[in-house]
Amino acid sequence: MYLVKTPWLLRKWYASLTWKMPADEKTIYLTFDDGPHEQATPFVLAQLKQYNAKGTFFCIGKNVVAYPDIYRQVIAEGHAVGNHTHNHVNGWKTGDKQYLSNVLEAAKYIDSDLFRPPYGRITRFQTTLLQKAAVRGLHTGVKAGANGFRIIMWSVLSGDFDVKLSPEQCLQNVLLNVEPGSIVVFHDSTKAWNRLQYALPGVLEALKKQGYQFKSL
Repeated sequence: MYLVKTPWLLRKWYASLTWKMPADEKTIYLTFDDGPHEQATPFVLAQLKQYNAKGTFFCIGKNVVAYPDIYRQVIAEGHAVGNHTHNHVNGWKTGDKQYLSNVLEAAKYIDSDLFRPPYGRITRFQTTLLQKAAVRGLHTGVKAGANGFRIIMWSVLSGDFDVKLSPEQCLQNVLLNVEPGSIVVFHDSTKAWNRLQYALPGVLEALKKQGYQFKSL
């Protein structure tokens, strides 16, 4: 079970996490979890380019190792990247030290101080550990951030990961719930592919017509 729109009480309880961006203008922040993926990620990149849009890709470390050229393409085309652990681990089912170790393993290949917990499941202590961790581009030596990870959550879920949803429902999940500053979650993954390839172009087309622009975090 999941909520398409994040309730204000949850945002207040985890106030140190980023759930939404300032709403000074009609801007949406599209994010993509679980890549790079050999089919879905190039599709996303092509769609974003068509609409002159920028996105943020929360990558799994082992997938960056598997598809380094696609990862480099994401960066070369001006999009942001973030850490999504090395093996897509669930913080509620993983010990604190093991969780931090997995995130830092991914940081060897992903130079970013942005982090999103898989499934959105992270304990308060794990949050503290990550916000205090030194993130310094362990693989390339490029300084990514000296003050710990910035943990990015979301305000709207497309639901593209849900095999019970139709592509049309995923599209409506976004269009009916976004507002200026919304952080929207899609997935560039095998599981989401059937819904992503319908919903993402529909979101870009509809919101562009409404005067929205799409920026990276």
